Amino acid sequence: MATVTLLIHLLACIALIFIVLVQRGKGADLGAAFGGSSQAVFGTTGATSIIHKITVIVAAVFMITSIGLTLMMGRGVKSSVMKGMSNVPVTGKAQPGKSPMPPKK
Repeated sequence: MATVTLLIHLLACIALIFIVLVQRGKGADLGAAFGGSSQAVFGTTGATSIIHKITVIVAAVFMITSIGLTLMMGRGVKSSVMKGMSNVPVTGKAQPGKSPMPPKK
């Protein structure tokens, strides 16, 4: 299950990158990049709404798979880096002006 979710997540990542790169900026015209002089390649308003809808869907898939992978991978073996360490009590107090490190030679 985690492998399938990871594969979907990777495909969503690649698709999201591609979709964002394909979108035109505020002052740029996608048709001018291909030598055309029209206002838009896909029509006057069709391209923005279609690309916007695809972006929202792919972003939602990305978020859902991110949460799913987090929940699946977070249920592994719980261990600690402090495992096996004993509680060693501090025997002395630090004295002002004295360094706990030995002097360098």
